[in-house]
Amino acid sequence: MYYQTDYVSPVGKIMMASDGVHLNGLWIEGQKYYGSTIKEEMQPKDSLPVFKKTKDWLERYFSGGRPEISEIPLAPSGSDFRQKVWAMLCEIPYGEVTTYGRIAEKIAELQNKKSMSAQAVGGAVGHNPISIIIPCHRVVGTDGSMTGYAGGIDKKEWLLAHEGYLIKKVDYYGT
Repeated sequence: MYYQTDYVSPVGKIMMASDGVHLNGLWIEGQKYYGSTIKEEMQPKDSLPVFKKTKDWLERYFSGGRPEISEIPLAPSGSDFRQKVWAMLCEIPYGEVTTYGRIAEKIAELQNKKSMSAQAVGGAVGHNPISIIIPCHRVVGTDGSMTGYAGGIDKKEWLLAHEGYLIKKVDYYGT
């Protein structure tokens, strides 16, 4: 059985999902793949301790705090590859970014492979079922551009600006 609750944030309404113990999902309303990793109907239940912890985490985050990801018992559902990518996302420091290519390089190193597809990493990042807490918004294009974010580029830019990251606007005409 899975449970859900909502939270109103500066980036929009957020739905959370839990198995009763872990946080299994956190999606911004309108986000691509919204709720897609939960395959059964969820029952509303606001009183779960994990939801209270998560709402407290979000309150502190949106108030300018830097709560630790480890404070929330996370259990996102996904393939082994996606789990590895999501674990790497959790290592990106607050207010900093990395690229899809850099994550691909790190995964290739871990798997003793010569290379790894940045596009495959992009797919895993895009399917992150616990937005904001697993900070997929901290991944940018090689040139610093705000490529892809399932919640919308405007939300990605807001989250990065909130964390104090200076967003570099890319001039596509080379001037």
